[in-house]
Amino acid sequence: MTREVKRQLNEGPRIRREQELVSKMIHIYCRKKHHHTAFCEECQELNVYARNRLSLCRFGEDKTACAKCPIHCYKQDYRQKIKDVMRYSGPWMLLYHPIESIRHIPMPGKGRK
Repeated sequence: MTREVKRQLNEGPRIRREQELVSKMIHIYCRKKHHHTAFCEECQELNVYARNRLSLCRFGEDKTACAKCPIHCYKQDYRQKIKDVMRYSGPWMLLYHPIESIRHIPMPGKGRK
């Protein structure tokens, strides 16, 4: 007997911003590393997975950066892929999306307690 737990999707403004930010980072990575103007199949799969994980985040609007989260909700292979994407795309974000980059910088005292 399996018990299915339904979790309500997070659709708040912070989650939506995080979803857009991760999509932009994956897009930069795909364009520069895989030389595609749109998402390649691998990057599209990662984008869908990352956005889904954000929608299901148990901390919702109070979430902190995923790297600082005590609960790792990504499967190991996806966690490594998203780390690679963020490590590569982070510096490029300042050039392509400077406002989002500044907004994403963690501020002392912000986030979950």
